[in-house]
Amino acid sequence: MDENRLRSLLGLCRKAKCARFGHDAAIASIRFGKAQLCLLSADASERLETEFVRAAETFAKETPIAVIRLPMGMKEIGAATGLVSAVLTIDESGFAANIRKLLETSANPNETITMEENT
Repeated sequence: MDENRLRSLLGLCRKAKCARFGHDAAIASIRFGKAQLCLLSADASERLETEFVRAAETFAKETPIAVIRLPMGMKEIGAATGLVSAVLTIDESGFAANIRKLLETSANPNETITMEENT
C-alpha cells in the first residue's frame, strides 16, 4: 500500500472539510447519516473499535458504514492532517471510495474490518 498516497488523501479530506476528527465528532457524523467511512488508528483501543462498529451497525440506515483500522498510528494521522486523533470519519463518498480502494489493495488483508465480518 502506498502510505504517502493515504496521507495525501487524509490531508485533502481535512482541507476539503470532508473529515470529522475525534470521538464526539465521528459519532455525530455516524448518527446523523453523514459518515461514508470510519477510520481507526492502528493504536486505537479495542473498546473504541467495538464502540464504532456498534455505532455503524446501529445508525447506518441505507448503506453500511465500513469501520477500517488504518496501518498508521495517531501521530502519523496527525502529521498528515494536522489533527492527532484515534478515530475519524470521511463524509464525502468520493474520498471514502478512494481511501477504501487504496486500503483494500494493501499487502495485508487483515488490516481492514468491515461490517460484514463483524456481524
